[in-house]
Amino acid sequence: MCPDQLIPVPPKHSFQANGKVLLSGEYLVLDGALALGVPLQLGQRMSINVGSGSDITWVSHLPDGEIWFQAKFDLFGFDAVKTSNEELSDRLTEIFEAAVRLNSDFLSKWKKYKVKMEIDFDPSWGLGSSSTLISCIAEWADVDPYDLLDATFGGSGYDIACAKAHGPILYQRTESEIEVTSVKFAPRFADQLYLIYLGSKQTSSKEVAQYQELAAPSAIHIDTISQITRHIVDAKSLTEFEKLIVDHENLIGKLIGKKPVKAEYFSDYWGQIKSLGAWGGDFILATSDRPAEETRSYFNNLGFDLFFTYQELTSATVLEHLIV
Repeated sequence: MCPDQLIPVPPKHSFQANGKVLLSGEYLVLDGALALGVPLQLGQRMSINVGSGSDITWVSHLPDGEIWFQAKFDLFGFDAVKTSNEELSDRLTEIFEAAVRLNSDFLSKWKKYKVKMEIDFDPSWGLGSSSTLISCIAEWADVDPYDLLDATFGGSGYDIACAKAHGPILYQRTESEIEVTSVKFAPRFADQLYLIYLGSKQTSSKEVAQYQELAAPSAIHIDTISQITRHIVDAKSLTEFEKLIVDHENLIGKLIGKKPVKAEYFSDYWGQIKSLGAWGGDFILATSDRPAEETRSYFNNLGFDLFFTYQELTSATVLEHLIV
């Protein structure tokens, strides 16, 4: 077949991205520290139908199918003609504008785009509703997702790396490059790790801004967190893992001027606890050498009902690696 007879490949109209947790390196990942990120079994999907018209109709669904956000945008300036949430529609307008700056062909045709978003978790949980959105739109617009992130939400980008990862990653971003390395984080004590939601989603962009107002961490701090990250990946026992996360919590706490979450809220807990991502409201990681039900009861009795085993939330590929 001659080149001019090749059948053109139709544009892709469905996209998927993984949610994430950051097991180590929070805050300092912004300054070049090595971080351990884990993609989740939960994520977000985008599907697009194209027809005749000149607007974007957007509908976002919760896991139970309920609509939690909907809006209609014109294609001229991406302004919301109508919306159920002005803050969210303004954010989408910003993302559309940034994507067009990165790729002038994106949304350049007068079409009607019907966008359906389906998320596997409550957007308030902080498991990656923003990063999965950026990943999906970047793929749709055929632009670099890190560039789109930088032009909108900002941040280190580890969550963007997790969005398409097939398992745990070591992530490092310096001024000159982004390095993402697949890693086998397969602890024998995985069944003694739990994820608990504290009930107050942190706004990543605000947390980044507040962190950047603090004194810059030293090279020693950055290197120490990087070394802890490497040791966490290689930890052979729960005891070793617990010591590492205590060291991590203490160092970050001193840098940002906050008490570690265990000292603040769970001083009588028998295991160890580590904040995941921005401190103060999203998920925490808890270790426990006691039965799962006893561990669950401890947190439930304190009013924390969203309690998951590590295996429940991590991706299918990770689950396969956890069978040691």
